[in-house]
Amino acid sequence: MSGSRDAPDGPIEPARYDAFAEKLLPAVHQAAAFARGLEGRVRNSPKPGESSAVKQALTPADVGTQEILLEALLEHFPEVCLAAEEDTETVAAFPKDADAQVVIDPIDGTLRSYLEASGPYAVIVGLAIRGLYHSALVSLPREGLYFDAVRGRGAYAGATGVARKPVRSAADGKCVYVSHGMPAAAAEVLRSHDYQVVPACGGAVAVAPLVPGVCAGLRWAETALGISIRGRVGVLIAREAGALVGAANGVAFPEDMETPASTLLVASHPEQLEHLDEALAAVLP
Repeated sequence: MSGSRDAPDGPIEPARYDAFAEKLLPAVHQAAAFARGLEGRVRNSPKPGESSAVKQALTPADVGTQEILLEALLEHFPEVCLAAEEDTETVAAFPKDADAQVVIDPIDGTLRSYLEASGPYAVIVGLAIRGLYHSALVSLPREGLYFDAVRGRGAYAGATGVARKPVRSAADGKCVYVSHGMPAAAAEVLRSHDYQVVPACGGAVAVAPLVPGVCAGLRWAETALGISIRGRVGVLIAREAGALVGAANGVAFPEDMETPASTLLVASHPEQLEHLDEALAAVLP
């Protein structure tokens, strides 16, 4: 594979990317099927130099899934720069810097959700223009679900054997997706309100109110780095679907990629949002 290209000259036109989700969706389907097909058949090959087992986790499924996504990206949008989770072969074919950046997590939740099968994992692709997400795709392979959105154009959902169609957030269940490592005190508060608490990767938490039977999602970042740019891709989908999105203590969750945030609350109904905030109050200073 050849080295990185220079970024294109001149400002980009956001309208060029209005079809981003549509063009990347077949690759996301293929990537999700690839990851799903390797479940239970791959082993962890930890990345050196990472600070935790979660960050170290890497499998052949991560590598293969990312390459599927990058090949499609190279075909349709070769001028974008990348924030890719893995350093795979095709990464070098993209420019180092550009106004349009694609964020990829080929398997979000590799260690706990994928290898340990503890809750949903996700395939995540997001397109940001000058630091603001324009398009987003999140697939939940084990559940056979996928979601996508373009800013200002609503959100869509599909499932294995079911055609893609517009989706709206709906309080149709009592399940809450929470990030792995959520303190027991927070989970107990949720259970006191009769919710079923299910651990999930960040990508699944962000779109939780769009998953059948799931009414809300709650994330609490354990590290000072807060919620990563990958963990924010699905927030665009949730917002476009009419979900309520916030942070602890009634603070708004940032629209941009970079403003720090250590908590994420996503719900279908204001009362649910209050219960999520109550759960966090049990563990935050």
